[in-house]
Amino acid sequence: MRLKRTIDLVLVVSTAPLWLSLLAIVAALVRWRLGSPVFFRQPRPGLHGTIFEIVKFRTMQDLRDADGTLLPDEARLPAFGRWLRSTSLDELPELFNVLSGDMTLVGPRPLLAEYLDRYDARQRRRHEVPPGLTGWAQINGRNDLPWEDRLQMDIWYVDHRSLGLDLKVLLLTIARVLTRRGVSAPGSATMPKFQGTASPGPAHGGKTSP
Repeated sequence: MRLKRTIDLVLVVSTAPLWLSLLAIVAALVRWRLGSPVFFRQPRPGLHGTIFEIVKFRTMQDLRDADGTLLPDEARLPAFGRWLRSTSLDELPELFNVLSGDMTLVGPRPLLAEYLDRYDARQRRRHEVPPGLTGWAQINGRNDLPWEDRLQMDIWYVDHRSLGLDLKVLLLTIARVLTRRGVSAPGSATMPKFQGTASPGPAHGGKTSP
């Protein structure tokens, strides 16, 4: 774990001039196209379920109906927001979460805190490692995966994690970002919420074998 943390810091700090410049440009675009706030902050469970605040670029508008209720995601996600998500640029500020130690470069993605009570004992194992900027599920389908498959891949990563696997995930993430595959679930602008599962199947490695 300590070596993984060291590698995270070396990679993030050494590339800081590049990603900080890109972050400044994207922040200006978000401010121009979507207004304030530029950043989206939300509590997410990290290692052992400990809550931290994730930081992302805002992609949605604050549109509400006559009763003040937020409109569905499809209505609040403009073309610019879709572009940010498809390029994964909305995730760029999470590098600050990596620097702070709340996240790592490779690991299960940090999901909503409300899901904690919906996991079964096996699915809860995804919190045995720090959450990642990218992960095994992200290179094997991302949001295009059914929840059960996605969580099984997270557990598979927990059981098979290594520095070599992390390097493979990082390299394949670049390819997945360039092709923009799996950004949203079929027929939905975003990923439908996880409602729990009655009988999870065996953990597996998915399409991309190490």
